[in-house]
Order: sequence, then C-alpha cells, then structure tokens
Amino acid sequence: MMLQKDDQFSIERREALQNIGWALLSAGLLQAGSPAGSVFAAEQGPGFKDSRLGELKDLNGYFPFTPSESPEAWEERAAYVRRQIKVAAGVWPEPENTKINATVHGKVDRDEYTVEKVFFESSPGLYVTGNLYHPKGKQGPLPMVLSPHGHFQDGRFYDSGETRVKADIEAGAEKYEVGGRYPLQARCVELARMGCMVFHYDMLGYADGVCLSYDLIHRFAKQRPEMSSAKNWGLFSAQSELRLISALGLQTLNSIKALDWVCSLPEVDQSRIGITGASGGGTQTFILAAIDDRIKAAFPAVMVSTAMQGGCTCENATYLRIETGNVEFAALVAPRPLGMTAANDWTKEIETKGLPELKQHFKMMGAPEDVEGKYYSFPHNYNYVSRAMMYEFFNKHFKLGLESPIVEADFKPLTKEEMTVWSKEYPAPPGDEQSEVKILHTLARNNARQIEALTPHDQTSLAEYRRVVGGAIEVMIGRTLPAAEDLETETISEDQLTGYKQYHSLIKNQRFGEVTPALFCLPDQWNRKVVLWLTDAGKSGLLKADGKLVDPVQKLVDAGTAVAGIDVLYQGEFKQIQAAPNEMPVVKNPREFAGYTLGYNHPVFARQVHDILNALAYCKYHESQPQSIAVAGFGFSGVRAAAACAHSPELVKQLAVDPGGFRFAEITNIRDLRLWPGAVKYGDVPGLLSLCEPAALWLASSSAAVPKLVQSTYNSAGLLNKVELFQGKANSQNAAVDWLLKG
Repeated sequence: MMLQKDDQFSIERREALQNIGWALLSAGLLQAGSPAGSVFAAEQGPGFKDSRLGELKDLNGYFPFTPSESPEAWEERAAYVRRQIKVAAGVWPEPENTKINATVHGKVDRDEYTVEKVFFESSPGLYVTGNLYHPKGKQGPLPMVLSPHGHFQDGRFYDSGETRVKADIEAGAEKYEVGGRYPLQARCVELARMGCMVFHYDMLGYADGVCLSYDLIHRFAKQRPEMSSAKNWGLFSAQSELRLISALGLQTLNSIKALDWVCSLPEVDQSRIGITGASGGGTQTFILAAIDDRIKAAFPAVMVSTAMQGGCTCENATYLRIETGNVEFAALVAPRPLGMTAANDWTKEIETKGLPELKQHFKMMGAPEDVEGKYYSFPHNYNYVSRAMMYEFFNKHFKLGLESPIVEADFKPLTKEEMTVWSKEYPAPPGDEQSEVKILHTLARNNARQIEALTPHDQTSLAEYRRVVGGAIEVMIGRTLPAAEDLETETISEDQLTGYKQYHSLIKNQRFGEVTPALFCLPDQWNRKVVLWLTDAGKSGLLKADGKLVDPVQKLVDAGTAVAGIDVLYQGEFKQIQAAPNEMPVVKNPREFAGYTLGYNHPVFARQVHDILNALAYCKYHESQPQSIAVAGFGFSGVRAAAACAHSPELVKQLAVDPGGFRFAEITNIRDLRLWPGAVKYGDVPGLLSLCEPAALWLASSSAAVPKLVQSTYNSAGLLNKVELFQGKANSQNAAVDWLLKG
C-alpha cells in the first residue's frame, strides 16, 4: 500500500527533506527483476491512481459552460478557445482573404426575389456551391444571411414529400404545405421577402458539393490502407491528421470563404451579416460565428447543448472540444446576438442547461437581452415553429422594421434543375479518390507555404512566428505550466548512497488528477543545477540493472548536478497499474476516425508531455529554487523533451536532445501511439526545436547542418551561438553530458 500523508514514515521523510532543503518527486519501477528501481513491491499492488487511466470522454459526455468572472477573464479564455477551434479546423493561421472568382449564373426571377446559382473554389479543387437569394425592390446596402443547410437528405434539394408534410402539419410542426415540404427553401425565401440577401450553400457531399463524396465526408467508418501511406494519403488518415485536415475543417474553410465572398459584394451591409442553420448546419453556424466577428448575429438550430456534441464525422475534429464544448462555442458569439432552438433530441434541456449560463454570460458582456433560446416539442428539425422564431430574431437585430408576427407566405419552389449549379456549360468536378488526394495534397502544400512564409528573420517576425506556430503547439499540448498550488508531492523513500541521496516520490497534479512518478538523485555537494533526464525506459533509464547510476548520470551527479528521471504515461510505474497499450486507446465509437477520440481527449503524446511539465513546474516552484533547469532527452523521449521546451522555453536553460532521426511524417497508422495531430503542419521535430530559444540547444543528428528553421529562429533572436550540432559516433548520452557540464 502507498503511504498516506498522515503516516509517521511520511512525516519523517518530509522533515528530512525540509532539513536538506530540496527533493524532487520520484517513483520508479525497473524492468522485472530490478528491485533497485522498484517503488511499490509487487505484493503491494497499485501504488497510485491517475485520471488518465480511466474512461475516455466521447461526444456523448457532459459539456457544461461556466461563465467567467469578468469580461477581462473571458477575453483571455475566449482568445484561447477561438484559437483552439481554428487549430482544430486547420484554419490557423487564418486562410488568406484572396479575391474569389465566383461564377454566378442561371438567374430565376420570382415576384419578390431572384435566385442565382453560385460556385467558386475555396481551395484548388474544393468548391463552395449554392444559391444566392436577392430581394427585389429594396435599396442597399442589404443585410445578408448565410445559410448552411445541415443534414437534410439531398441538402439544398430537400423535399420532404407529400406524406411527411401532411404529418408535420397535423402535428403542428409545419403550417403550410409548400413551406413544410421545402423547409430549406422556405427560410431563404422568407428572409429574402423580409429584405435580406441569403446565400444558401452546400455542406460537402450534399447536393452540388460533389467534389468530395457524401459517403466519405459523412459516413466514413473504416480506414483505407491504400489511402494511408506516407505519399498517397486521403481524408481521415494519419497523414491528414498530422496536417489537421478534416471534414469539419474543410467545411469550415468553405464557410469562411463563403463569408469572404458575400463580404465582397457591394450591395451587402457589412454591419448586418448573419448566419443560421440546423443540425450539422447549426454546427457550422456557431463555429463560423465563434471564430469570425464579421458575423453580427447567429441563430444555430437544434445543435447547442451540454449533451451530445454532434455525431457526424463532419462535426468532429481532433482538439476541437477538449475541455470545452458547444455551449462555450456559442458563448463566443457574445455580445453579438445569439438565438437558439431545441427539440426532442440532445438539445431538449437547453432552457435549464446551457441557456441560464449563457444569459449570465451575456449579462456580464453588457448584452443581457441579446441571447434567447427555446425548446419546442418536436423531433430534430428546422420546422415552421423554429423558423418563425428565427425570422423574429433577425427582424429585431437587423432592424428590418417588419410587423410581428412574421408569417411565411406561400411560394413557388425551385426545381432541382433551377437550383443546381452544374450543367453542360459548367460540368461538375470529379469526386473520386484521385480527386480527393489532389484536393487534400494541394491544400496541404498551400498550408505549408503559408507556414513557411512565417519563417522569422528578425525580432518582429520571430514574435509573429511564435504567436502562430507557438500558439498552435500550445493548443496541441493543451496545458499551461502547472501552478504551484496545483502540485502536491509524496515521498515514498529516500536512501543515502555514495556521494548522493536518492529519492523516490510522486508528483501529483491535483487539478487534473495526474501522478508523475519520479526518481531524484541529489548530490551531497549540490551545485543548484538540475537536469531532467528522459529516456524511453522512463526513470529506470537512470539506473543499471544492479541499481547503480548509468555512467552519464553518474558523471552529472559527481559534478554536483542533481538529476531527475520520470515515468511519463505508460512508462515504468504505470505498467504496474495498467498494461501499456500497443496502440492509441480509442472511445467505443466503431467508426475509425481519430476525431471521435482526440476531439475530446489529449493525444497520448500530449499527455506524456504533461508529465514533463509537471516535473518542470515542480522544479521551478521548489523552495530550494535551483539556479538552472536543463532537459536531456533521448530516442522518442527526445521529441517529448523538445515539445516540453517549446511549450516553456523560458524555463529551460539547456536542452540536449537525440531524437534518433525520428519524424512524425513517418507515421501511417492512425492508432500509432506516437501520433500527434498537427505535428507535420507546424514543422515536425524541427518545428518544435525552432521554438526552444532562448534555451541553449544541443542536437544529435546525422544531418550535416542544424535544421534551417532552427537556425532562423535562433539567429533572429541573436542566439545562434547557443546551438550545437553533434554528429559524432560516440555515445550521444555521454556527449550530451559533456555539453551540459559546460553550461
């Protein structure tokens, strides 16, 4: 059993530590048969509990929103969540707002409005397709409402049929036969009659959005080995995840470009641009409104909830909802007006769970009257009752001056032929796997060029590089450095050995329920320097089979430097509690899409970096106040070390890494434990190292030169002299120690 804090043995140990003024947390387990590294004897059983070994969260979890205490606190939180959404959606940095060459044709003239067909590329080969509704007889500038349609059969072409509309009318969900049968057209027509322009655009895979198929975007279930290699990869593969290209991201890119386009129209009133959609269109509604303040009012229907967050592959993405959710996304709209409807689905509790907190939030933001939500007892929908609420919402906030209530008038529905943008003159693009690969790879290259353009050359450009690339890495790690009050220590044992004391302890991050086992070697004549020594064996990497220190660590200790080793998640001590997985743990969703797991839970790589941050924070806040903290990492642990230093470079004085030539770009298995989505997009391992200045950097590599990106950042900071490349054939650990001792 692990000793409790009130145990006399623990008290004596704490007193001993106070007498010497320093001890780093530690606990360790060598390979079987190595008792010198064992903290908890086999007969003791598990020695600690860690929240990361519990059940994973999925889209059916509980996602409450807690309003901030002040507008200032919310401003900081909101900036992070917006960045989190953008990183997850693959639109960080923001897509360039370049001129859009839209094709507008096939005008249909109705008595009170016109409808035109529109298509344009949001990225080469990726199309935005839809219909533009324009009121007749109205003087501009005119309000504009974007309308992503959502998960309706055939999208913009939706026709519920005679049987369904009669049932809806009888149930009170619809009022008129035409509007009820064509509800997506109905909302566009009525908004046009109210004086608004409307751009009704396709979700990918629906209606004219054929450049990527419906089955791919919305029904993907099984990995495709033929589309998962390092060179020939498609959507939902490890390679697309490493570049943060997802179905949700592609749809969000289309929404951003749709907004860019309507903003370029001279007759559009930039101060009155709104958005509304239901179901998956509701997701796009609050996503776009959350990240782009050009949207001045948003009305997501049947999607904002503390319960299920969106079940489709097009509504999920890695990192998207880790420690946040749809209600907080909706809160990002404040103080701009927000309206919502709920139905007999996952949104049914909105009036008691979500809306009260949003009202509190809007009040704090100085707009108490600008949020509303209503539950209607109908199945998942955007029916007449919900549309009527939406009309009143835009009438009020866009000051349209119409008398209430606004009642949908009958209209002549458009035929599929009148709506579709493709024709003999404008043939539809291909939607096969070859086209998919071309679209994704072109987007990836363009994203890479955008990141490459950020390569710094002076202090100003370095600051921007750190804002963008460093900001992305912060989201991908998903954790700030723990605060002193977050940490608690429990020392399990201490031993006086020749020239140093050895401590086994547990670093406990109470805020997140994490435990980091650690082994600390404190020289009798300590020089107030600490080296965090990271190997793929965990803290047992400090020791030989006989329990003595390995030679490089012994050399550091003999020089008076304290050395700490830790077990990151699934290493060492963790194996005594739970067998280490061979592949990425996933939620119980049978569809093989990483976003269902990693949209709600940190990747394993990030969780292991959290252990390093726990140890670094412990060192930083310890009462002995060490003069310097260095990190040395070898093998894949060298990559983890680089990530931790990139996250908190101001804390690490020296970083020595030998990543063994590893690159994330090599990963092709979506469940590879090393998979860290976004890593390739933001520069792979060199990208991490480029963010480590001002720490002095020692890098073992087979390359003849320091990576150019690392050279650029360190040179821009005036610190290129602090970078040393090691290419020798000698043991890299010994060489790293020689360099560390010179610092």
